[in-house]
Amino acid sequence: MAKILVTGAEGFIGSHLTELLVKEGYDVRAMVQYNSFNNWGWIDTFDDAVKEKLDIFAGDVRDPNGVRTAMEGCDAVFHLAALIAIPYSYHSPDMYVDTNIKGTLNILQAGRDLHTERILVTSTSEVYGTAQYVPIDEKHPYQGQSPYSATKIGADRLAESFYRSFDLPVTIVRPFNTYGPRQSARAVIPTIITQLLAGKKEIKLGSLEPTRDFNYVKDTARGFLEIYKSDKTIGEEINIATQREISIGELAEELIRQIAPDAKIVCDDIRVRPEKSEVERLLGSNEKIKALTAWRPQYTLEEGLKETIGFFRDNLDKYKVDIYNL
Repeated sequence: MAKILVTGAEGFIGSHLTELLVKEGYDVRAMVQYNSFNNWGWIDTFDDAVKEKLDIFAGDVRDPNGVRTAMEGCDAVFHLAALIAIPYSYHSPDMYVDTNIKGTLNILQAGRDLHTERILVTSTSEVYGTAQYVPIDEKHPYQGQSPYSATKIGADRLAESFYRSFDLPVTIVRPFNTYGPRQSARAVIPTIITQLLAGKKEIKLGSLEPTRDFNYVKDTARGFLEIYKSDKTIGEEINIATQREISIGELAEELIRQIAPDAKIVCDDIRVRPEKSEVERLLGSNEKIKALTAWRPQYTLEEGLKETIGFFRDNLDKYKVDIYNL
Protein backbone atom coordinates (compact mmCIF):
# COMPACT_ATOMS: atom_id res chain seq x y z
CA MET A 1 0.00 0.00 0.00
CA ALA A 2 1.07 3.59 -0.61
CA LYS A 3 2.83 5.65 2.02
CA ILE A 4 0.70 8.72 2.75
CA LEU A 5 1.62 11.86 4.66
CA VAL A 6 -1.26 13.59 6.45
CA THR A 7 -0.53 17.14 7.59
CA GLY A 8 -2.69 18.39 10.44
CA ALA A 9 -3.12 14.76 11.45
CA GLU A 10 -3.66 15.67 15.09
CA GLY A 11 -6.66 17.89 14.35
CA PHE A 12 -10.37 17.33 13.90
CA ILE A 13 -10.73 16.07 10.33
CA GLY A 14 -7.09 15.04 10.11
CA SER A 15 -7.36 12.62 13.03
CA HIS A 16 -10.43 10.90 11.57
CA LEU A 17 -8.75 10.66 8.17
CA THR A 18 -5.55 9.29 9.72
CA GLU A 19 -7.53 6.57 11.53
CA LEU A 20 -9.40 5.67 8.36
CA LEU A 21 -6.21 5.37 6.30
CA VAL A 22 -4.59 3.11 8.89
CA LYS A 23 -7.66 0.89 9.06
CA GLU A 24 -7.70 0.69 5.25
CA GLY A 25 -4.13 -0.63 5.31
CA TYR A 26 -2.14 2.41 4.22
CA ASP A 27 1.31 3.23 5.59
CA VAL A 28 0.68 6.60 7.26
CA ARG A 29 3.09 9.31 8.34
CA ALA A 30 1.22 11.73 10.59
CA MET A 31 2.63 15.25 10.63
CA VAL A 32 1.68 17.01 13.86
CA GLN A 33 2.57 20.51 14.96
CA TYR A 34 5.73 20.48 17.04
CA ASN A 35 5.45 21.31 20.72
CA SER A 36 7.81 20.67 23.61
CA PHE A 37 5.22 18.54 25.45
CA ASN A 38 5.11 15.92 22.66
CA ASN A 39 1.37 16.45 22.56
CA TRP A 40 -0.08 14.76 19.49
CA GLY A 41 -3.56 16.21 19.77
CA TRP A 42 -6.38 13.75 19.10
CA ILE A 43 -3.86 11.08 18.06
CA ASP A 44 -3.11 10.68 21.76
CA THR A 45 -6.64 9.29 22.18
CA PHE A 46 -6.25 6.59 19.49
CA ASP A 47 -6.27 2.92 20.35
CA ASP A 48 -2.73 1.61 20.80
CA ALA A 49 -3.22 -0.74 17.84
CA VAL A 50 -3.70 2.30 15.57
CA LYS A 51 -1.02 4.47 17.18
CA GLU A 52 1.60 1.74 16.82
CA LYS A 53 1.16 1.79 13.05
CA LEU A 54 1.74 5.52 12.71
CA ASP A 55 4.98 7.21 11.73
CA ILE A 56 4.76 10.47 13.71
CA PHE A 57 6.59 13.52 12.41
CA ALA A 58 6.55 16.66 14.56
CA GLY A 59 7.05 19.85 12.58
CA ASP A 60 5.36 22.93 11.17
CA VAL A 61 3.99 23.48 7.65
CA ARG A 62 5.41 27.01 7.75
CA ASP A 63 8.92 25.49 7.74
CA PRO A 64 9.91 24.48 4.19
CA ASN A 65 12.80 22.30 5.36
CA GLY A 66 10.63 20.39 7.80
CA VAL A 67 7.92 19.94 5.18
CA ARG A 68 10.41 18.56 2.67
CA THR A 69 11.77 16.11 5.24
CA ALA A 70 8.27 14.98 6.18
CA MET A 71 7.38 14.36 2.52
CA GLU A 72 10.48 12.34 1.67
CA GLY A 73 9.58 8.74 0.89
CA CYS A 74 5.83 9.44 0.70
CA ASP A 75 3.77 8.55 -2.36
CA ALA A 76 0.96 10.97 -1.55
CA VAL A 77 0.20 13.94 0.69
CA PHE A 78 -3.16 14.81 2.20
CA HIS A 79 -2.59 18.44 3.23
CA LEU A 80 -5.04 19.43 5.98
CA ALA A 81 -2.89 21.61 8.27
CA ALA A 82 -4.40 25.10 8.44
CA LEU A 83 -5.65 27.87 10.66
CA ILE A 84 -9.42 27.78 10.27
CA ALA A 85 -11.24 29.93 12.85
CA ILE A 86 -12.90 32.82 11.05
CA PRO A 87 -13.23 35.21 14.04
CA TYR A 88 -9.56 34.73 14.93
CA SER A 89 -8.59 35.60 11.36
CA TYR A 90 -9.98 39.11 11.98
CA HIS A 91 -7.37 39.51 14.74
CA SER A 92 -4.34 37.78 13.23
CA PRO A 93 -4.50 37.65 9.42
CA ASP A 94 -0.69 37.46 9.13
CA MET A 95 -0.72 34.06 10.79
CA TYR A 96 -3.31 32.83 8.28
CA VAL A 97 -1.20 33.97 5.34
CA ASP A 98 1.87 32.25 6.78
CA THR A 99 0.09 28.98 7.58
CA ASN A 100 -2.53 28.64 4.87
CA ILE A 101 -0.79 30.19 1.86
CA LYS A 102 2.91 29.80 2.59
CA GLY A 103 2.34 26.41 4.22
CA THR A 104 0.56 25.17 1.10
CA LEU A 105 3.33 26.62 -1.08
CA ASN A 106 5.86 24.60 0.94
CA ILE A 107 3.89 21.41 0.25
CA LEU A 108 3.65 22.19 -3.48
CA GLN A 109 7.33 23.11 -3.87
CA ALA A 110 8.48 19.98 -2.06
CA GLY A 111 6.03 17.85 -4.05
CA ARG A 112 7.42 19.19 -7.29
CA ASP A 113 11.03 18.52 -6.28
CA LEU A 114 10.30 15.07 -4.83
CA HIS A 115 8.00 13.99 -7.69
CA THR A 116 5.19 13.17 -5.27
CA GLU A 117 2.58 11.02 -7.00
CA ARG A 118 -0.54 12.69 -5.55
CA ILE A 119 -1.22 15.82 -3.49
CA LEU A 120 -4.64 16.58 -2.05
CA VAL A 121 -4.95 20.19 -0.87
CA THR A 122 -7.80 20.90 1.53
CA SER A 123 -10.01 23.85 0.63
CA THR A 124 -13.25 25.04 2.26
CA SER A 125 -16.73 26.02 1.16
CA GLU A 126 -15.99 29.45 2.64
CA VAL A 127 -14.09 30.32 -0.56
CA TYR A 128 -17.45 30.67 -2.32
CA GLY A 129 -18.84 33.28 0.07
CA THR A 130 -22.60 33.71 0.22
CA ALA A 131 -24.19 31.58 -2.49
CA GLN A 132 -24.88 33.43 -5.74
CA TYR A 133 -26.80 30.35 -6.90
CA VAL A 134 -27.58 26.94 -5.41
CA PRO A 135 -26.57 24.25 -5.26
CA ILE A 136 -23.03 25.64 -5.32
CA ASP A 137 -20.95 23.71 -7.84
CA GLU A 138 -17.23 23.95 -8.45
CA LYS A 139 -17.69 26.67 -11.08
CA HIS A 140 -19.23 29.08 -8.57
CA PRO A 141 -17.31 32.40 -8.22
CA TYR A 142 -14.98 32.92 -5.26
CA GLN A 143 -15.45 35.66 -2.71
CA GLY A 144 -13.12 36.37 0.20
CA GLN A 145 -15.54 37.38 2.95
CA SER A 146 -13.00 36.89 5.74
CA PRO A 147 -9.21 36.88 5.95
CA TYR A 148 -9.49 33.12 6.50
CA SER A 149 -11.42 32.51 3.29
CA ALA A 150 -9.11 34.86 1.39
CA THR A 151 -6.07 32.81 2.39
CA LYS A 152 -7.79 29.58 1.39
CA ILE A 153 -8.63 31.08 -2.01
CA GLY A 154 -4.95 31.99 -2.34
CA ALA A 155 -3.84 28.48 -1.39
CA ASP A 156 -6.29 26.92 -3.86
CA ARG A 157 -5.10 29.09 -6.70
CA LEU A 158 -1.46 28.29 -5.90
CA ALA A 159 -2.35 24.60 -6.07
CA GLU A 160 -4.06 25.13 -9.42
CA SER A 161 -1.03 27.01 -10.74
CA PHE A 162 1.33 24.15 -9.85
CA TYR A 163 -0.93 21.71 -11.69
CA ARG A 164 -1.11 23.93 -14.77
CA SER A 165 2.49 25.18 -14.72
CA PHE A 166 4.39 22.08 -13.62
CA ASP A 167 1.93 19.22 -14.17
CA LEU A 168 1.99 18.51 -10.44
CA PRO A 169 -0.74 15.91 -9.71
CA VAL A 170 -2.83 18.10 -7.42
CA THR A 171 -6.47 17.79 -6.40
CA ILE A 172 -8.29 20.52 -4.47
CA VAL A 173 -10.70 18.92 -1.99
CA ARG A 174 -13.43 21.27 -0.81
CA PRO A 175 -15.47 20.04 2.17
CA PHE A 176 -18.56 21.95 3.18
CA ASN A 177 -19.12 22.44 6.92
CA THR A 178 -17.82 19.35 8.69
CA TYR A 179 -18.93 18.41 12.21
CA GLY A 180 -18.61 15.48 14.57
CA PRO A 181 -16.54 14.05 17.43
CA ARG A 182 -13.30 15.92 18.25
CA GLN A 183 -14.36 19.23 16.71
CA SER A 184 -13.16 22.34 18.53
CA ALA A 185 -15.59 24.49 20.47
CA ARG A 186 -15.05 27.40 18.07
CA ALA A 187 -17.54 25.71 15.67
CA VAL A 188 -21.29 26.16 15.99
CA ILE A 189 -22.40 22.58 16.68
CA PRO A 190 -19.93 21.99 19.55
CA THR A 191 -20.78 25.49 20.85
CA ILE A 192 -24.45 24.55 21.13
CA ILE A 193 -23.95 21.02 22.41
CA THR A 194 -21.41 21.91 25.12
CA GLN A 195 -23.59 24.73 26.47
CA LEU A 196 -26.60 22.42 26.61
CA LEU A 197 -24.72 19.55 28.24
CA ALA A 198 -23.28 21.95 30.83
CA GLY A 199 -26.85 22.79 31.87
CA LYS A 200 -27.02 26.28 30.42
CA LYS A 201 -30.59 27.51 30.05
CA GLU A 202 -29.64 30.36 27.70
CA ILE A 203 -27.65 29.23 24.67
CA LYS A 204 -25.50 32.07 23.34
CA LEU A 205 -25.19 32.25 19.55
CA GLY A 206 -24.52 34.77 16.81
CA SER A 207 -26.68 35.06 13.69
CA LEU A 208 -29.41 32.43 13.40
CA GLU A 209 -30.47 33.00 9.78
CA PRO A 210 -27.40 31.73 7.84
CA THR A 211 -27.72 28.25 6.36
CA ARG A 212 -25.04 25.58 6.09
CA ASP A 213 -24.52 22.22 4.39
CA PHE A 214 -23.20 19.95 7.16
CA ASN A 215 -21.01 16.90 6.49
CA TYR A 216 -20.51 14.32 9.20
CA VAL A 217 -16.76 13.97 9.71
CA LYS A 218 -16.62 10.27 8.81
CA ASP A 219 -18.24 11.08 5.48
CA THR A 220 -15.71 13.86 4.92
CA ALA A 221 -12.79 11.53 5.68
CA ARG A 222 -14.20 8.91 3.33
CA GLY A 223 -14.54 11.60 0.68
CA PHE A 224 -10.81 12.32 0.83
CA LEU A 225 -10.01 8.64 0.44
CA GLU A 226 -12.36 8.10 -2.49
CA ILE A 227 -11.02 11.21 -4.24
CA TYR A 228 -7.48 9.90 -3.78
CA LYS A 229 -8.40 6.47 -5.17
CA SER A 230 -9.71 7.93 -8.44
CA ASP A 231 -7.27 9.05 -11.15
CA LYS A 232 -10.12 11.06 -12.69
CA THR A 233 -9.81 13.61 -9.87
CA ILE A 234 -6.27 14.81 -10.69
CA GLY A 235 -6.28 18.49 -11.58
CA GLU A 236 -9.84 18.91 -10.34
CA GLU A 237 -11.57 20.90 -7.59
CA ILE A 238 -14.16 18.76 -5.86
CA ASN A 239 -16.85 19.57 -3.30
CA ILE A 240 -17.72 17.21 -0.48
CA ALA A 241 -21.31 18.16 0.32
CA THR A 242 -24.59 16.57 1.33
CA GLN A 243 -26.64 18.90 -0.91
CA ARG A 244 -28.90 19.64 2.06
CA GLU A 245 -29.03 22.89 4.07
CA ILE A 246 -30.30 23.91 7.48
CA SER A 247 -30.31 27.29 9.20
CA ILE A 248 -28.31 27.82 12.38
CA GLY A 249 -31.55 28.59 14.22
CA GLU A 250 -33.18 25.34 13.07
CA LEU A 251 -30.04 23.41 13.95
CA ALA A 252 -30.02 24.91 17.45
CA GLU A 253 -33.68 24.04 17.96
CA GLU A 254 -33.02 20.43 16.93
CA LEU A 255 -30.14 20.11 19.41
CA ILE A 256 -32.21 21.73 22.14
CA ARG A 257 -34.98 19.23 21.42
CA GLN A 258 -32.56 16.32 21.75
CA ILE A 259 -30.69 17.49 24.86
CA ALA A 260 -32.57 20.11 26.93
CA PRO A 261 -36.03 21.07 25.64
CA ASP A 262 -36.45 23.92 28.15
CA ALA A 263 -33.36 25.85 26.97
CA LYS A 264 -33.65 29.14 25.06
CA ILE A 265 -31.51 30.81 22.40
CA VAL A 266 -30.14 34.30 23.04
CA CYS A 267 -28.12 36.46 20.66
CA ASP A 268 -24.63 37.32 21.90
CA ASP A 269 -23.31 40.40 20.08
CA ILE A 270 -19.68 39.31 20.42
CA ARG A 271 -20.47 36.22 18.31
CA VAL A 272 -22.06 38.17 15.45
CA ARG A 273 -19.73 38.54 12.48
CA PRO A 274 -19.40 41.81 10.53
CA GLU A 275 -22.36 42.11 8.17
CA LYS A 276 -20.38 41.92 4.93
CA SER A 277 -18.25 39.08 6.29
CA GLU A 278 -21.04 36.70 7.30
CA VAL A 279 -21.67 34.00 4.71
CA GLU A 280 -25.45 33.84 4.57
CA ARG A 281 -26.02 30.66 2.56
CA LEU A 282 -24.01 27.54 1.76
CA LEU A 283 -25.65 24.64 -0.06
CA GLY A 284 -23.20 22.51 -1.99
CA SER A 285 -23.54 20.39 -5.09
CA ASN A 286 -22.16 16.86 -4.76
CA GLU A 287 -22.76 15.88 -8.37
CA LYS A 288 -19.06 16.04 -9.32
CA ILE A 289 -17.76 13.86 -6.50
CA LYS A 290 -20.48 11.31 -7.21
CA ALA A 291 -19.59 11.31 -10.92
CA LEU A 292 -15.84 10.89 -10.41
CA THR A 293 -15.72 8.61 -7.35
CA ALA A 294 -17.65 5.95 -5.45
CA TRP A 295 -18.37 8.37 -2.58
CA ARG A 296 -21.89 8.77 -1.22
CA PRO A 297 -22.78 10.29 2.18
CA GLN A 298 -23.48 7.53 4.69
CA TYR A 299 -24.85 9.62 7.56
CA THR A 300 -27.96 11.76 7.79
CA LEU A 301 -27.70 14.95 9.84
CA GLU A 302 -29.83 13.34 12.55
CA GLU A 303 -27.56 10.29 12.78
CA GLY A 304 -24.42 12.40 12.82
CA LEU A 305 -25.76 14.70 15.53
CA LYS A 306 -26.64 11.72 17.71
CA GLU A 307 -23.07 10.37 17.56
CA THR A 308 -21.66 13.86 18.10
CA ILE A 309 -23.78 14.47 21.19
CA GLY A 310 -22.59 11.15 22.62
CA PHE A 311 -18.96 12.13 22.13
CA PHE A 312 -19.34 15.51 23.81
CA ARG A 313 -21.27 13.98 26.67
CA ASP A 314 -18.27 11.71 27.34
CA ASN A 315 -15.66 14.43 26.82
CA LEU A 316 -17.23 17.60 28.20
CA ASP A 317 -14.33 18.07 30.62
CA LYS A 318 -12.03 18.80 27.65
CA TYR A 319 -14.00 21.93 26.70
CA LYS A 320 -14.17 25.39 28.30
CA VAL A 321 -17.91 25.99 28.20
CA ASP A 322 -17.93 29.34 30.00
CA ILE A 323 -15.89 31.30 27.45
CA TYR A 324 -16.41 32.30 23.83
CA ASN A 325 -13.98 30.20 21.81
CA LEU A 326 -12.54 32.08 18.84
